[in-house]
Amino acid sequence: MAPSLTFQPVLERIAEEMEQRPGRGRAADYIPALAALDPHRFGMAVAELDGTVYGVGEWRQPFSAQSITKVFTLALGLAREGDELWEHVGREPSGNPFNSLVQLEYENGIPRNPFINAGALVVTDRLHSRTDDAAGTLLDFLRAESGNPELDFDQEVAASETAHGDRNAALGHFMASYGNIGNPVPVLLDQYFRQCSIEASCADLALATGFLARHGIRADGTRLLTRSQAKQINAVMLTCGTYDAAGDFAYRVGLPGKSGVGGGIIAVVPGRCTLCVWSPGLDERGNSVAGVAALDRFTTLTGLSVF
Repeated sequence: MAPSLTFQPVLERIAEEMEQRPGRGRAADYIPALAALDPHRFGMAVAELDGTVYGVGEWRQPFSAQSITKVFTLALGLAREGDELWEHVGREPSGNPFNSLVQLEYENGIPRNPFINAGALVVTDRLHSRTDDAAGTLLDFLRAESGNPELDFDQEVAASETAHGDRNAALGHFMASYGNIGNPVPVLLDQYFRQCSIEASCADLALATGFLARHGIRADGTRLLTRSQAKQINAVMLTCGTYDAAGDFAYRVGLPGKSGVGGGIIAVVPGRCTLCVWSPGLDERGNSVAGVAALDRFTTLTGLSVF
């Protein structure tokens, strides 16, 4: 795809195809605040490196970012402590559900990667130790990178997750027993659930992800990550970013990506653009059915891929 071509016609074609697509999955029913969402809703945005944004459908509709936020927390943590972070969380695909306890015992409380729940809890814990407010630090970052000061936590979603958060509490206490959690587990869980409850639109998240396409450079031109650290995050997104379906996502889409059970997926074309797509209907592995299909079509129609 030539640099001079606009992404808008591509997005419009994808939206038309998604409108005709049968079988859209079902919304995340284990989080009551998300269960009522219509799986046929759809939005998609592309942000270029200079902040130009193209969109289609409900691309300005805020939705629950959920696990997408793990990418930004990882970036903020890595920027603060560098390679030391990787002593507490791995970089390997898990092959197990995102909230599995089994693997942790085999591996002495060190989570496989930062995008399963156990790994995200560790990253949030370490960021909280350095900032005294991990969720607030994340929110400030997203507001700055997206240019949207209205971004905020969804208190209903946070409360809903807290009320149904026994598995995450078990993960936190289990890792604490191995010395891999530094803060009191109830404090960590509050931070984590607030982090996951942030509402943002496709436009917001595509813009906020731009630093990964700019090799670590923030929207204001300052450097958050080294080029190598940005590469590391993109690599972990490619191999671990869509739960235990990352291999299929890499095969179909060919981009670093991170999904959330709110129905969103972010993706990165290093050196070119970032994307966010949203549709609440999920497959059995927790990824947006229409979202994966839309990103598959995007890379096919544009020829943009890391491969």
